[in-house]
Amino acid sequence: MLMKKLFGSLLIIFTFACGAAVFAQKVEAYTIGENLIYEGKYSKAILRGVPGADLSFAVESAPGSQDFLIKSEVKSKGTLVKLFFKFNLNIQSIADGKNYSVKRTVKRDEQGDRVRESEALFDHAAKKVIYVETDPNNAARPPRQIASPIVRDTQDLITAVYTLRRLPLAVGKTFELSVSDSGLVYKIPVRVAAREQQKTILGKVWCFRLEPEVFGANRLVDGKGSMILWITDDARRLPVRSQINASIGRVEVKLKKFETKN
Repeated sequence: MLMKKLFGSLLIIFTFACGAAVFAQKVEAYTIGENLIYEGKYSKAILRGVPGADLSFAVESAPGSQDFLIKSEVKSKGTLVKLFFKFNLNIQSIADGKNYSVKRTVKRDEQGDRVRESEALFDHAAKKVIYVETDPNNAARPPRQIASPIVRDTQDLITAVYTLRRLPLAVGKTFELSVSDSGLVYKIPVRVAAREQQKTILGKVWCFRLEPEVFGANRLVDGKGSMILWITDDARRLPVRSQINASIGRVEVKLKKFETKN
């Protein structure tokens, strides 16, 4: 289960800058028709270099409104499925079309035979998030409910990705950020550590190297570890690579497809 948790945390690697309130960059938060697809590879022992999971983000128009619908998925594949088990995590988020704040998050988490469905409603006027989780395979199981206070710029795991792309990144800057997952709210420190070149599907590009503190007590991921994220230093502000180091090994995540339909 620890391996699933590590790969399932791939969604988290792009989420840590969700709480910043300064929007100096002239970058659109959402582009209808944009799709980002990543591949995660495990680096330890027999799985070294073997693709273990795909991660995707897609932006659409929310039906019947001017809001944005953002769909994301983490899906196990290949050798990881054969040797261990299958997992699939789907998240759909609704972001306000005017101020980009998150309004609603719907999640389906499948781990082998275990399935959990959940919904989080963000009431920014009341400054709280209400989370309800159910087991679709067990109607007798009471729903799990959590209500937590939120601050003005709290986002969920998905809308945070796009807020990140509007930050005024610069080497040496630090942020303390707010992200909600499963009804809980976390404060995540992040440091812009360097500006480095990376080989990507876009060619060799300059990127900011960000180091979020997502591992540890009262963090998004419990336990020891570290994460690094590289984001392009251009108008696109694309997350192109991430590295996750944990006790069971390392996961390398790289952008393998980028497209827009405009």
